[in-house]
Amino acid sequence: VQLQASGGGLVQAGGSLRLSCAASGRTERNFGMGWFRQATGKEREFVAAISWDDGSTYYGDSVKGRFTISRDNAKNTVYLQMNSLNPEDTAVYYCAVRWGNNYGNAWHGAYDYWGQGTQVTVSS
Repeated sequence: VQLQASGGGLVQAGGSLRLSCAASGRTERNFGMGWFRQATGKEREFVAAISWDDGSTYYGDSVKGRFTISRDNAKNTVYLQMNSLNPEDTAVYYCAVRWGNNYGNAWHGAYDYWGQGTQVTVSS
């Protein structure tokens, strides 16, 4: 499975960005998808995840109420709408796939494939 993330960039505090991640290749099975982020000098942090079948969503505490994850199964694409951004959201954002598993998960070790990352920078 190949994952192509896009939509990162530079935004002022309080602004919004929408990330996209398209999966290709071995997409014949259902898969949960997730977003993680890693700021410089920090560990990888769970952001959000979504299940394949019922679209159940899960969020990290730091983004609840501000970020929304969604997916288009027909396009094998997951989205992350990020609102009310603040400088603490600055990081490289990675999308990931749990191949053959319906459900999203907050643990990075549960994922089988990772995208290349897209930089999000929030200025104060």
